[in-house]
Amino acid sequence: MSDPDAHDSSVEGTEKEPDPIQGGPDAPREGPAPRPPGGIDEPSSITLEDVQADEGLSQFIASADRVMDAMGFTEHGFRHATLVANIAYQVTKRLGFSEREATLASVAGYLHDVGNALARDAHGQTGAVLVHEALKDRAASRDLMPILSAIANHEETEGTAVSTVSAAVILADKSDVHRSRVRKQVTVAHDIHDRVNYAVEQSFLRVDSEARTVSLELTIDSGISQVIEYFEIFMGRMQMCRHAAERLDARFRLIINGAELA
Repeated sequence: MSDPDAHDSSVEGTEKEPDPIQGGPDAPREGPAPRPPGGIDEPSSITLEDVQADEGLSQFIASADRVMDAMGFTEHGFRHATLVANIAYQVTKRLGFSEREATLASVAGYLHDVGNALARDAHGQTGAVLVHEALKDRAASRDLMPILSAIANHEETEGTAVSTVSAAVILADKSDVHRSRVRKQVTVAHDIHDRVNYAVEQSFLRVDSEARTVSLELTIDSGISQVIEYFEIFMGRMQMCRHAAERLDARFRLIINGAELA
């Protein structure tokens, strides 16, 4: 993406059709394996456009960002929500998963931080409850549950990649490190989180569908923050990304200033 107020986010690689679903030991020996109701290639009952148009959910996102601002955190508003939604969709599609799973990943990515409207602690779990109440009468259970579990498990202190949808949201969320998220430059000198984010001049998530790698490529101004500071605060996030990529049958790579570090 080339928006100057947002970091670059893109995925590259040859798109590949997902492998056909294989039956278990009791599947028929001839003909295609039967699909369960609500198979992965059926359309999702809820879309990103649906939730973006929902006034109540928009209020949740706006309120969450106000709470984060009051607590001194980086931007967690519509910019971050939209970016995570788009990246989660692209990661899922580029790695060969279904359109339905990609759509669910975009919905979960857009709504993953709404729990911050209540409190920072356990915001994944409270966010899942808020989204359940908002969508329970509009989304089929087969679609709602992957969305809720992805929201509830996106923080490294309280969750892990529990599904394709969850893994895509984690990779998208943790790749959003960029100076445009810092609200006040005056905090850069004494706040390590703001300093590290402000030092990141470019952040690019690259997906190679053939090699099955997901690479977070960062350009960091070492005059503002040393690379060691990035690891000091984000090591847990990078470990979470590694596990998320493995959930997608891929390998996570971290590249800073052209050097592969993980």
